[in-house]
Amino acid sequence: MQRVLKMTQIHRNPRQPREYFNEDALKELAASIDKYGLMQAIEVRPDNELGGYEIVSGERRFRAHQILGRTKIRVNITSEKSELQRFKRSMSENVNREDMTPFEEAHGYQRILDEEEGATIESVAADFGKTTTYVKLRLALLDLRIEVQQLVQDGKIGTQAAVQIAALNLANQGSVLSKFVRGEFASDNEIVHFAYAMKQQQDQAVLMVVEEMTEEQRREKASAQKKTRTTLDKIEQVRELLDEIARTEPIKLAETLETQVGARLEQLDRVAESLTKARFQLRQAKAHAEARELVTVNPEAISQPEPAAA
Repeated sequence: MQRVLKMTQIHRNPRQPREYFNEDALKELAASIDKYGLMQAIEVRPDNELGGYEIVSGERRFRAHQILGRTKIRVNITSEKSELQRFKRSMSENVNREDMTPFEEAHGYQRILDEEEGATIESVAADFGKTTTYVKLRLALLDLRIEVQQLVQDGKIGTQAAVQIAALNLANQGSVLSKFVRGEFASDNEIVHFAYAMKQQQDQAVLMVVEEMTEEQRREKASAQKKTRTTLDKIEQVRELLDEIARTEPIKLAETLETQVGARLEQLDRVAESLTKARFQLRQAKAHAEARELVTVNPEAISQPEPAAA
């Protein structure tokens, strides 16, 4: 049933899934309503406890009317009884418009799982048109330390990095937090690599103690170190060769290579691809090396030497 109600007759739902409203976006919406009118009535329900009407969906439109100083608003009155169903409808409206913060989403999904009989991650994902992986990653954010949650809320740590941090135990989350506070991460990508490396080391069942290696294991380790370092040292020689090409005028290269220009360009493309992959591996190695200094392993991880080869 559609009616026009006084703004003073309407109040927000205290259990509304959305808590944060961007003021600039609200002002833009208010300007649009002022120019074109309210395109879609808000939805309310009679509130027998507090009196008046409670917003079911459309709180942004209601707030925009407040900004404009309007005294009345067009509404659709619903008699829907289930508070949880009203919550889901309100959440659906906001999720599909991407108006909720990641934590508002996470708390919303968790509430449905807690309160709706038979609800599963799969059913929640289907209700909101999301994948189960998406819902699981949002729920993972609830495992973050409060201090990290605040940094994510403030936009200082991205959602992807936050998910990686959430996979860590609280002690290791604290280590990531300390490095972040000290300004040791140049980007979110570095946080992702570091947290991922720490997670791998956190969950390993056995920790290898260098001092307890067998003589054969020590020789193998030394040989591997020498080989890898020699390979990396050769990269500097390749860089010098590439610098030489970079300093050569394009017209001179064309005259020298003649019909081989295309093939040589493909050759450099392959080198560039290999360089990208190698750089990724070294970035991961750097993260592992740093994580190893700080990681707190899970209780079931046992510090003992790696078994000797049979």
